[in-house]
Amino acid sequence: MSTMATLPIVIPLAAAAMTLIVQRSLKAERVIGIAASIASVAVAIWLLVTVDQDGAIVVAIGGWAAPVGISLVADRLAVLLLATSAVALLAVLIYAVSQKSTDEELRGFHAVYQMLAAGVALALLTGDLFTLFVAFEIMLTASYVLLTHRAGGTETRAALTYVVIGLVASALLLTAIGLIYAVTGTVNLADLTVKLDAVPGGLRAGLGWLLFMVFGIKAAIFPLFFWLPDSYPLAPTPVTALFAGLLTKIGVYAIIRTQTLLFPSDGPVTLMLVIAGLTMIVGVLGAIAQKDIKRILSFHIVSQIGYMIMGLGFFTVAGVAAAIVFVVHQIIVKASLFLVGGLVESSEGTGAIDAVNGVARRSPWIAALFLPSALSLAGFPPFSGFVGKLALVEAGFGVGSWAVVGVSLLASVLTVFSMTKIWGGVFWGKPKDGSPFPVARGMAVATASLVAVGLIIAVGAQPLVEYAERAAVDLMAEGTYRGLVMGVQG
Repeated sequence: MSTMATLPIVIPLAAAAMTLIVQRSLKAERVIGIAASIASVAVAIWLLVTVDQDGAIVVAIGGWAAPVGISLVADRLAVLLLATSAVALLAVLIYAVSQKSTDEELRGFHAVYQMLAAGVALALLTGDLFTLFVAFEIMLTASYVLLTHRAGGTETRAALTYVVIGLVASALLLTAIGLIYAVTGTVNLADLTVKLDAVPGGLRAGLGWLLFMVFGIKAAIFPLFFWLPDSYPLAPTPVTALFAGLLTKIGVYAIIRTQTLLFPSDGPVTLMLVIAGLTMIVGVLGAIAQKDIKRILSFHIVSQIGYMIMGLGFFTVAGVAAAIVFVVHQIIVKASLFLVGGLVESSEGTGAIDAVNGVARRSPWIAALFLPSALSLAGFPPFSGFVGKLALVEAGFGVGSWAVVGVSLLASVLTVFSMTKIWGGVFWGKPKDGSPFPVARGMAVATASLVAVGLIIAVGAQPLVEYAERAAVDLMAEGTYRGLVMGVQG
């Protein structure tokens, strides 16, 4: 079992090395990359079932027990997001390799893509803050390359903001880790659960909010989201879909992990709920103001992050469980929406709302892929978005946080409006003259598969909610994580 828990990191790292060895053969790179992603999905699903049935798996790297050594912790939350991320990574990779590209344009793509996958897995599984920093650096370095891959001057300038903000966030994270080590003498998460108790209350709160701010930059919460809407829309569709579905959610995961474990609260945190409400409203208002599919969806990334922070802000089992369900839903739905946007661009030559009409008549299959994901994003029943939002509303009522629940419902109504804006402007109306451009079959299959996963999540909502509740209980139970990790001896 210990070996299996390391495979989500080892497989993509090995695949990245192998693709570099065979880089003269693009076909061999594709085979290795897709095979590695399929293997990662299989391992993640095995871990998901095993951990839920038999308990968390802890690996002491090199035989050095915590808190001295590096620990990998595969608990319910980690493996759930690991499995969801692996599915999204596989679908986006198939979409990417199906696009029409020259061999030179795809040279090195698979190695960088697998390194990003390894960084995601390491961020989810690591049991100490410094290794979490390393995981973020792996993801960021790979994302820099992917963001500027096949980019022109305009795209490169837009990516510069992303790079600068990423470097600033990394510097702040390293500073926060240094301060925590200075006052506690450790960076191991399990050990910190006890060591931080001895830190004066004001200093401890300051460290908690510093980590929240750092991970909030990566998650794109209000008011730290300004870098995202200008950076994501100009990237290639697979890159945007991957970033939208995964990278901001890893930031949310880091917030949930550190806040529940290191800085727990006895009840709702007002400031966190205010930030959540502002993130929801500002994001959706920004989406309404846009006239391009990718830019609308980019602002919705910001808005939907607010719902996840809202669930955490309640600091109850029900609230954290709802946030977990919402993260899973968003990884799949957000990635699938961006892939659908890419299909529209490939079929119509543009994603600008005022330049496209009648896609539902010209390419009804694209409309059929867009509709369930759009309805899920807006929170319509019985789709997965409704399940997550209903759980959040119930959790909010449970703690009497009426104001933020009202804000979340208003944001949902505005989300419906922005989705109808895309539907009315792009899919409805009179089609333009001429036939649509052909779309590669692999792109369509990858998008349809991810949309289908979103529907499966909706169908299996009850098991998912129950699983999330068990994961939330693990997170909120004092001493559980420490006993799990510190009990491992080599």
